Amino acid sequence: MRGTYVLLARMPQNTQLEVGRLGILKFEEGLYAYVGSALSGIKNRVERHLKSEKKMHWHIDYFLTEAQVVNVIYGESEQRKECKIAKNLAKSFPSVRGFGSSDCSCKSHLFFSKNGNMEEEVIRCFKKVGMRPLRW
Repeated sequence: MRGTYVLLARMPQNTQLEVGRLGILKFEEGLYAYVGSALSGIKNRVERHLKSEKKMHWHIDYFLTEAQVVNVIYGESEQRKECKIAKNLAKSFPSVRGFGSSDCSCKSHLFFSKNGNMEEEVIRCFKKVGMRPLRW
């Protein structure tokens, strides 16, 4: 199963984290949506993100040391669609500049909602790019 996924994760309190080469970033309490691709396998990638013990490799690894994943939305595809979904989410939510987008031209792949209402918009974004969204 290959495709694109969005981790919905709650940051329980305002915090600062060192995030690899991005340095120290401030994160507000609230809900975040992280858009990623897994053309080598969604199951393995998401399961890796859900582990508490892992090597810090991606920006999201640092973020998840403090935030808790509350849901995962994913869709199957042989093509990379993460940037299209990220660009659609950017129309509705503020983002964390440079987060998760060091290998593309997107402003970010991490989006924030203070009120915690993101899931419906994430699902709409999957549908906009021609994907069938599924819940983990």
